[in-house]
Amino acid sequence: MTFVNCGWLGAQPGRRDDLAAHLATPSPELAAAGCLRYDVGVSAEEPDRVFVAEVWTSAEAHRASLELPAVRASIAAARPLLSGEFGGFRFDVAGSPLDG
Repeated sequence: MTFVNCGWLGAQPGRRDDLAAHLATPSPELAAAGCLRYDVGVSAEEPDRVFVAEVWTSAEAHRASLELPAVRASIAAARPLLSGEFGGFRFDVAGSPLDG
């Protein structure tokens, strides 16, 4: 069952665009791990937040990706850009009107 992880990460003041650029760096490892989509966004209304919407082949694929050396290195590199605030939600996809 397809799994979605949506959320936001707080950025250090003035570092939002740096964090967004870091998170949007191409990662073939994510695709190989089962990530179908990884969208990074910003909003003028939230100047110190970066939004992420991830679509995975399964919740297990998402969990397993967190153990990949490339993902762990990316998380470590992002830490100085983070404020420590975050939020979001996760769900298993029940269906889509686009799937016909």
